[in-house]
Amino acid sequence: MAAKAFDMIVIGAGPGGYVCAIRGAQLGLNVAVVEREHLGGICLNWGCIPTKAMLRSAEVFHLMHRAKDFGLTATGIGYDLNAVVQRSRGVAKQLSGGVGHLLKKNKVTVIMGTASLTGANAVTVKTDKGSEELTARAVVLATGARARELPGLEADGKRVWAYKHALMPPHMPRKLLVIGSGAIGIEFASFYNTLGADTTVVEVMDRVLPVEDAEISAFARKQFVKQGMKILEKATVKKLDRAEGSVTAHIEVGGKVETQAFDTVISAVGIVGNVENLGLESLGVKIDRTHVVTDEFCRTGLPGLYAIGDIAGAPWLAHKASHEGVMVAELIAGGHPHPIKPGSIAGCTYCHPQVASVGLTEEKARAAGHDVKVGRFPFIGNGKAIALGEPEGLVKTVFDAKTGELLGAHMVGAEVTELIQGYVIGRQLETTEADLMETVFPHPTLSEMMHEAVLDAWGRAIHF
Repeated sequence: MAAKAFDMIVIGAGPGGYVCAIRGAQLGLNVAVVEREHLGGICLNWGCIPTKAMLRSAEVFHLMHRAKDFGLTATGIGYDLNAVVQRSRGVAKQLSGGVGHLLKKNKVTVIMGTASLTGANAVTVKTDKGSEELTARAVVLATGARARELPGLEADGKRVWAYKHALMPPHMPRKLLVIGSGAIGIEFASFYNTLGADTTVVEVMDRVLPVEDAEISAFARKQFVKQGMKILEKATVKKLDRAEGSVTAHIEVGGKVETQAFDTVISAVGIVGNVENLGLESLGVKIDRTHVVTDEFCRTGLPGLYAIGDIAGAPWLAHKASHEGVMVAELIAGGHPHPIKPGSIAGCTYCHPQVASVGLTEEKARAAGHDVKVGRFPFIGNGKAIALGEPEGLVKTVFDAKTGELLGAHMVGAEVTELIQGYVIGRQLETTEADLMETVFPHPTLSEMMHEAVLDAWGRAIHF
């Protein structure tokens, strides 16, 4: 049987793959997308979206307990964990169905199965019905990543969980250990802690949220501790002793190993790229620490073969994957897109309080040789934050003192994941401090703090 021919084949239908396929189709390419499990990938089905739905439930639960602060009465406050989970699964299902609809609307051929490369331009797909041979002048790898498992800390789904188990928990943790305080670990810690779990977070680096600006990490840590979390930094979980209803963790802190018993452990120690069984080694594709090595345009070095999203390395963010997908589709269609600037991609963490950032931290800006000006503005100085009952937070800006370039912006507090985009646009448009100072921000909004944090860098803040 002759191989089916396409202009572009995308392997993986996560936020990188499906967006790439749709953009390719919009540009007139004949596109096929191969997906082995769920349309929308991990992000939509088991990551970004369902976690946000669960965190929203926790946020509402937290606010119900604060009803009195707002002049309201709420009694008999409780939760149904199954109902919380079912809501989050419903949200994921709705969006996954939406992806299917978008692909169909754009006339993208969807093949459910497992793909492997037999050449730079040839793909074999194993489906329920057998095997299909496909060819294309361009193939895009968008196979994503999965949770990293450390020896002895592997998830079993009973007492030791990876993110999937934490999203469909077999029980409500009473005493919870979270290993790793990156975005995934701290979001689950925040969710279960808010619902009443006695939560301990272990982080191997010297601070929680280690990729964030040190000042923002310190502020967030203080809030987590205030909420009852125990935070162990510069600490390592050496091993787990598993019993019927409990897990004993051997935790090394300051050179000493201590043991603690927990009923649940969540492992969130990073991710590894899905590079196996794709036939990459035999084609000579370069792989470095489970990620496909690419240039700034996501080219692998093998003509006609591209890699986007998590499989192509950091930052491991859905919006980075989607943007790379668009760029690659435009390149394949004969366009001349700009390469993506990693320093202009925002990172968002939806713990309580939220954390968001873009660009260089103060430490990295100084290390890169910049003479910096730093501005700060606290939520307590903002009318909208006080009216919302959310006075705990901080907005921080880092500028080049000579040129006025916005090098980085870092925030912690209510709704900062929505606010950060203002600074992202500023970086993309290469605005200076003068542009930002002369911009009129609406009142009363949280966004006014962004203005004040810029003014403060030059000693001109009005409300602080």
